[in-house]
Amino acid sequence: MRPVVILRPEPGASESAARAKRLGLPPRLCPLFEARPIDWDAPPPGAFDALLMTSAQAARLGGPPLDRYRKLPAYAVGSATACAMADAGFLAVVPGDQDGSAIAARIAADGHRRLLHLGGTTVASIEAGPLSIRHVAVYTIGEKTEVDLEPLLEPGAVLLVHSPRAGSRLASLIDTQRRSNLHVIAISAAALAACGSGWASGEAPDQPDDERMLALAARLCE
Repeated sequence: MRPVVILRPEPGASESAARAKRLGLPPRLCPLFEARPIDWDAPPPGAFDALLMTSAQAARLGGPPLDRYRKLPAYAVGSATACAMADAGFLAVVPGDQDGSAIAARIAADGHRRLLHLGGTTVASIEAGPLSIRHVAVYTIGEKTEVDLEPLLEPGAVLLVHSPRAGSRLASLIDTQRRSNLHVIAISAAALAACGSGWASGEAPDQPDDERMLALAARLCE
């Protein structure tokens, strides 16, 4: 069976590996990045109508200052982020199954106007519409300096790419001559585009979700 190579940072990498095993897929972990908390100044919660997180890492690494925002209506992009927010003590998190712009439209439709977005130092752009959005970075993603993909790249391997940044780094690590017998499944169209061309196949699920990515991988691995 074709191996599934998981490139996302921990702890998400191990979570994806556990899901892969439940599907009978053989996971191989090779995180290209690692998430690290950073010091951040928590703005007054009264300045906002709602809270948004677009990454589970924000809930995992935001630390004690997150307590200030528990009374705000909470929104998340993706089920993994919503679960991480629930684990961090946020109640009744509203999940969105598309991207930051889609959940921003939902937040505006719910009547909110002043939005606090907690995320990483690098985030995808969000179409604000009528919202006033303040982004505050609570973590950073750094490249792992020692990455050895070669032992994992057997013919037919399926590479899981969870962000455009990971796609760009993957493209820099594997030249076009090596790609023709490797498959890519990316979390979004943007992440897939960042991987470049020349792969045996490339797909993205209709919604940015790890389980949907693994469902696509399972079809390739049959």
